[in-house]
Amino acid sequence: MATRTLLISIALWTLQAMTVQAQDLPHPARTQSLQSQHDFATTVSRLKDALASRGLTLFADIDQSAAAARAGTSLRPTRLFLFGNPKGGTPAMQANPHAAVELPLRAVVWEDDGGTAHIDYQDAASVLGSDYGIQPSLVAPLSTVRGLLEGVAGEK
Repeated sequence: MATRTLLISIALWTLQAMTVQAQDLPHPARTQSLQSQHDFATTVSRLKDALASRGLTLFADIDQSAAAARAGTSLRPTRLFLFGNPKGGTPAMQANPHAAVELPLRAVVWEDDGGTAHIDYQDAASVLGSDYGIQPSLVAPLSTVRGLLEGVAGEK
């Protein structure tokens, strides 16, 4: 009887764990998440267009779900973008070479189980100031990322 109760408990716990939405999973406070008002493909397109229209360099567009497929596994639609402007990030790296691990800027566009697209990013200006001791005036150009991504998501 105890074994049966244990198996039922495990089954119920597994079912609960499987129904947790990805956006509800824990993540560091430094990781911000925006829910897009657009589908995944449109969000990706809007992000690329926004970067180009602002003269930002798109250093990499990594399709992580395609990489997973090549490895014989699967992953929800997920794209990692590395972007920035050397004029904006270089002063931070000059002030503290360890800051280079945080740059270029990154954003991840991913789709949850319900088909909603999300944009995750890190508030680089805050992180570089608090964790690397870089003066606010040097990281100020990086503080515009949230506004840019809110525009992409359709929040602005």
